[in-house]
Amino acid sequence: MAAAIVSTAGGLNRYPDREALGLRADLATYLGHGLTADNVWAANGSNEVMSHLLTAFGGPGRTVLTFTPTYSMYPEYARNTCTNYVTVPRHDDYTLDADLILAAIGRHDPTLVLITTPNNPTGTSVDLATVEAVAAGTDALIVVDEAYQEFSSRPSALELLDRYPRLIVSRTMSKAFALAGGRLGYLAAAPAIVDACRIVRLPYHLSAQTQAIARVALAHADELLAQVRSLAAEARGFEAWARGRGYDVVDSEANFSLIGRFPDRHRVWQDLLDRGS
Repeated sequence: MAAAIVSTAGGLNRYPDREALGLRADLATYLGHGLTADNVWAANGSNEVMSHLLTAFGGPGRTVLTFTPTYSMYPEYARNTCTNYVTVPRHDDYTLDADLILAAIGRHDPTLVLITTPNNPTGTSVDLATVEAVAAGTDALIVVDEAYQEFSSRPSALELLDRYPRLIVSRTMSKAFALAGGRLGYLAAAPAIVDACRIVRLPYHLSAQTQAIARVALAHADELLAQVRSLAAEARGFEAWARGRGYDVVDSEANFSLIGRFPDRHRVWQDLLDRGS
């Protein structure tokens, strides 16, 4: 990565590749499933990916639907694009099924539906059959946020892209690639959806340095992803420890765990912080 930055520095007097075609081609190769650069869009973290989608397809008079508890930034994306934000609670065990999702779509008539798997903060996943049933049962755009997919044993919604042109799969390099500082998020979708994102992006939204670092990370994916299994195992081990001490633990497929319940959760947080944990 350092060598790539040094090499890039010699050309910083020029704007970066506006289309990030080399990076998008590398991402398509990493994802597989017959995808090409035309199917992939890259942005400044998955935050900007979501912002592009809501700028392109949301806005006044349109609704984005998701299921709580879930990622805390979703309402911010909606607010910033003047999109109506609607949530429906998950089942008591924090799972989702097609009946719940389709019923919510029928009630709220959203333009976009956000399905997060594995979900933040619960770690629970949505199986592929559920995603397919939803994609087949609505004309809404279905955004499957797979930020933690590399930690899960379940198949990816990428398998469904060739059959459902309104399906979008969002990913990030922040988690499994340990590249949060690199700021690289991306999506895979039909070329028409990628083109819509190209229309609304700011000029030169991805720096030359970001593109260079991300391409190095993808070239060394095997080495970087070698940590994924150990991180997941560490999380599952912690969950077993917590269960053994009487805590309620949600079955997670991410690199984090949701445990409880605590009479005073803020006190627990403060004590951990004071201990430097």
